[in-house]
Amino acid sequence: MADKTRKSGSRRLARERIAILFARAAEFYPENPGWSNRCVELARRIGMRHRVRIERPLKRRFCRRCYTYLVPGSNARVRVHRGRVVVTCLACGHRSRFPVGRPRQ
Repeated sequence: MADKTRKSGSRRLARERIAILFARAAEFYPENPGWSNRCVELARRIGMRHRVRIERPLKRRFCRRCYTYLVPGSNARVRVHRGRVVVTCLACGHRSRFPVGRPRQ
């Protein structure tokens, strides 16, 4: 029983740390984008180590190919095309497509 409580506690802590790292990435971006990218990299590693999924709003803030922290208008292009939001990473050119429409339940 002790293992389950310890494991769930570490996962909760991992989620908190991931959220903190993304908040720091947003703070660091204007002065040094490299630090923001490092925060994203650390958040991903914490998530993989503790087998925790990164939440959807946070997952959409970085490029899945090059793992750069995305800021619309600065290093990401956001367009709406045929019922989808298309986010283009200007560092590597990768396009992420997210559906627009009915909210998930």
